[in-house]
Amino acid sequence: MSPRRSPLRAFLLLFALWTAIGLSFASQFYLSSSLSGYPVTWSQALSYSLVDWYVWAALSVGVLALCRRYPIERLRWSNPLLIHLIASTSIALLYAFIRALVAQAQSWLIGDPASYVELIQPLLFKTYHFNFIVYWVIAAIAHAASYYRKFHERERSALDLERRLTEARLQALQAQLNPHFLFNAMHSISALMHKDVDAADSMLAKLSDLLRLSLKKDKNQTIPLSEEITFLQSYLDIERIRFGDRLATEFDIPAELHTQHVPSFILQPIVENALKHGIAPYARPGKLTISARASERSLQLEVKDNGGGLADHTQDGIGLSNTKTRLSELYGDRQSFSITQRPEGGVRVLITLPLSD
Repeated sequence: MSPRRSPLRAFLLLFALWTAIGLSFASQFYLSSSLSGYPVTWSQALSYSLVDWYVWAALSVGVLALCRRYPIERLRWSNPLLIHLIASTSIALLYAFIRALVAQAQSWLIGDPASYVELIQPLLFKTYHFNFIVYWVIAAIAHAASYYRKFHERERSALDLERRLTEARLQALQAQLNPHFLFNAMHSISALMHKDVDAADSMLAKLSDLLRLSLKKDKNQTIPLSEEITFLQSYLDIERIRFGDRLATEFDIPAELHTQHVPSFILQPIVENALKHGIAPYARPGKLTISARASERSLQLEVKDNGGGLADHTQDGIGLSNTKTRLSELYGDRQSFSITQRPEGGVRVLITLPLSD
């Protein structure tokens, strides 16, 4: 809903508008009378012109009210158009009656009294059509302003609806991540239970801590990078129980980037994917490197592993496809996501985001 303009502000705006029109006609009256050989003074030009348009200023309040009450719309124009035809005819007559009264008062003030009939005749026969047109000019401007305001209100509503839809999609994606992660973690615990009960018990305890940490997160889509790293380290503590000494991790995050905002849960699915497809299938030691760099306008998040590399025919799972969709919803064309084969072996995932303020 558009904010309502205060009555005083509307009055001052209307007064300024009609004064500008009156001054414009006064200048034209002064110059044309001088050129025609019947010059008038500036005070005469101003008094006649300003009074003319101040009468219209008063009448325009009624015209604007009629335009608001009976807008001429494409799908329903017959009745409003008839109302405005009657109103324009009546208000053009009313203008003549009021202007004649004011002119009579002016004639008394300057010491040259004139009769009401003498003054209203030229107004009716010479200026009636002009005043009829003035009504329709006011109505046209009022309708144009109304259509302009409604257009922007619809535009704002459309943008607001699009924002709400985006938030709903993001909430759905975020809600989908937690069960996906929980299912995979429980599956790992189940598999470990048959090999090492103590390790499975420790893993279950750390998973409880991780879920507690997850519940403390608010519903904001982005969080400081430091919180994301803390969450990721808790997740890796669980995975180290399963991998043992075979898993090494390295974080290369400059301190000045800890306050940068990133989508929550953005790195965990990538790390999980690297562990599952890059390191777990092989008996050799695995290493994960998580790093962040800032360029002039963007933040780069990188996850590298030294695993077996990309398979010939791989499809994104829920975690990666969800991550790509969230990035697209949050940043549009200002983000990028790439998975590439490292020359020395393994996979490199690079996410580029705009720097937060």
